[in-house]
Amino acid sequence: MRVIGVNTWVWTSPLDDASLERIARRAAEMGFTGIELPVESPGDWDAHRARAVVDELGLTPFVVGAMAPGRDLVAAPAGRVQATQAYLRECIRVASVLGAGVVAGPFTASTGRTWRMDADERRAVVGQLRESLRPVVDAAAAVDVAIGIEPLNRYETSLINTVEQGLDALEPLLGPALGLALDSYHLNIEEKSVGDAIRSAAGNIAHVQVCGTDRGAAGDDHLDWGAFFDALDDAGYTGALTLESFTGENDTIATAASIWRPLAESQDALAERSLAFLRRTLASRGEA
Repeated sequence: MRVIGVNTWVWTSPLDDASLERIARRAAEMGFTGIELPVESPGDWDAHRARAVVDELGLTPFVVGAMAPGRDLVAAPAGRVQATQAYLRECIRVASVLGAGVVAGPFTASTGRTWRMDADERRAVVGQLRESLRPVVDAAAAVDVAIGIEPLNRYETSLINTVEQGLDALEPLLGPALGLALDSYHLNIEEKSVGDAIRSAAGNIAHVQVCGTDRGAAGDDHLDWGAFFDALDDAGYTGALTLESFTGENDTIATAASIWRPLAESQDALAERSLAFLRRTLASRGEA
């Protein structure tokens, strides 16, 4: 059976030891089989304690990172790049302790940082990205963790918006320790054909996140989910699907994710409807 997971951002931010255990138990009771644990700031929660919780509940763990202001691998002072590399190595360490095989996120520049680039400037920035990522990818490979770089929509970055841009920028480093993390929300905004974009990433998909096109429940939206799953099958992706949405109750995360209105009658309902839809859809395809 395909793992169906949920990100703790659906309910809270930042995560701590107490909320991690509470949400993990709630997710397991709902029927999720995986959980995404954000490392917003190193030390927010203890990886060893979290490992005991997810092992007890039988949840497959995944780690996601957050490119907060001041985290940049490109077009930034050397000290900032080095600090960002150190943060990503900490995410990898946490994943290794946790038993998570993937660390996913938009690991290029601070989310929300956008600037215009001509072709020459873009080539230079892509070169910086490759050099900044290389030691991080090596660190991930050393502990059998895969990094998934997430293309974001045009309002959140000007560097990697599409699968094509991601494959081009990361091409020299792609392999078992580096791939793309695809998110249905961003694919819907940026790709001319969601299915074709997914197929083009065949062999290089490290992780997949899903939600509705409004960041609400998967299935409560206009996305052609049949075509989405067809493309994942064609691309040979058999990994997890994890629900990523956000609570509007935390000012920082609501502003960062532009959650200006409730996306469901409750966060529990958002999670439960998404899970029911994904289960129903996968079962109809013989995948669950």
